Amino acid sequence: MPQLIDLSREIHHRMPTFPTHSPVAIAPWGTHSEIKQAEDVTFTSASMMLTMGDHAGTHVDAPAHFDADPDAMTVEKMPLELFYASAICLDFSHLPLKSDITVAELEKAERASGEKIGAGDIVLLSTVFNAQVTPGSPAFYADFCGLTEESATWLGEKKITAFGVEAISPGRPGRNNYRVHQVCRDLGFTHIEGLVNLDRLVGKGRFRFIGFPLKIRGGTGSPIRAVAVLEE
Repeated sequence: MPQLIDLSREIHHRMPTFPTHSPVAIAPWGTHSEIKQAEDVTFTSASMMLTMGDHAGTHVDAPAHFDADPDAMTVEKMPLELFYASAICLDFSHLPLKSDITVAELEKAERASGEKIGAGDIVLLSTVFNAQVTPGSPAFYADFCGLTEESATWLGEKKITAFGVEAISPGRPGRNNYRVHQVCRDLGFTHIEGLVNLDRLVGKGRFRFIGFPLKIRGGTGSPIRAVAVLEE
């Protein structure tokens, strides 16, 4: 049986999100204290109310997020094949917080993995960020490692489908982050943010990444349930 590794953050009330994105609010809507009657059957049921943006938790950015072209692809139009792909995880756990992930670091990590990044791959970047900071703390929003314009270009020129990070942004705060998004726009790939458990994939070779988005009409992104499938 294959081993499944959950790569997704738990979605919960007031969870940390990128400061410019809408917050997450979750509350009971129906509870078991409410007795319902249908003909001769008495029953109870429970449900929750969720209010959140399309970039909450572990999520993918659709091209419409970083491309101002009115014809840029929204999330419900993205091919499902993009979210069911061969993947590798590169190890950057040696980098201190606030580091740029440079082209040289990418090349070094690719060699250490024993794999070659190829067209259509999803490349995950493990920095053990989640073990180093507290969610919602100032460090959570600012101290992560991230790609640069040059290193994002290096990945995009390999024709990957997407790359994935643990942090709330793919590049360091400020100019780097904006330019990484623009590189995705210009080279036609995307990225996944807010992943967890990437350290469990380091040294595992290739695996199957699965992380389908919700079918949000006009969505600029979507939460996903990201999973790595490791064959025994």
